[in-house]
Amino acid sequence: MPNIESIVRQINKDLVPQFEERLRQELASKDREWLVAQVVRLTLDAHSLQEMDRKQIQEAKLRRRMERVDRVRELALDRSSLQAFVGKHAQTDRDGLIAAGFLLAGTPEKGTDLIVPPFLTPTGSALLVHTKDFLFGLLFGDESTGTNLRRSQRELLTMAVPRDKAEALDFMKATTELSALGTWQDPERVSNDQRADNVLLEVEYGEIEGELVGDGVVCALRLINNLEINEQVLYARMINVEQTTLIA
Repeated sequence: MPNIESIVRQINKDLVPQFEERLRQELASKDREWLVAQVVRLTLDAHSLQEMDRKQIQEAKLRRRMERVDRVRELALDRSSLQAFVGKHAQTDRDGLIAAGFLLAGTPEKGTDLIVPPFLTPTGSALLVHTKDFLFGLLFGDESTGTNLRRSQRELLTMAVPRDKAEALDFMKATTELSALGTWQDPERVSNDQRADNVLLEVEYGEIEGELVGDGVVCALRLINNLEINEQVLYARMINVEQTTLIA
């Protein structure tokens, strides 16, 4: 009497010709360069595949960063444009973004999932990109990016972000990441956390007179939280750095 293994082997044997024919049809329609790349992948060991994937990921990040630098140059960020940004967005909140047509009304509740593109209107997506570019310029901008801010002191920005949402801030080019466990008791019981897996991101940046960069950072992070990260409370603080090994 046949057992389950013999039955499976017989079915596989019967299906092999159909599988082979279907596979040939699918591969015949593919680009030659893609086929070569796939054959190469099949011949590499696991370590080599990991290295190749890591290199491709790094190249993609570098490409996106260079694109962001080009957009930051177009901002021509200076004190006046920083004041205008803060003045425009200092009071912007989630309800305002929905009313202004940046977010859709069905967006996940705060404290739950990331806000993904289907919940953003085209203008909302554009605002998110612009805000990340602006934040990049505030933290890292200099003459090479067309940023004209007379930085007179050093500040340290610390942010606490859930690990599964940290990718929303992966455009930062110079951060220190630390693991941290956090507890958040939500009074509305939407997003209680018990020893949540968080990442602390630390960035040292240059401040200007009047601490306007800090104001701009707060506005930008509030927008990014409302347009993507979607935490009820996104923790961030800035402190003055008396001494630093970062020499400008």
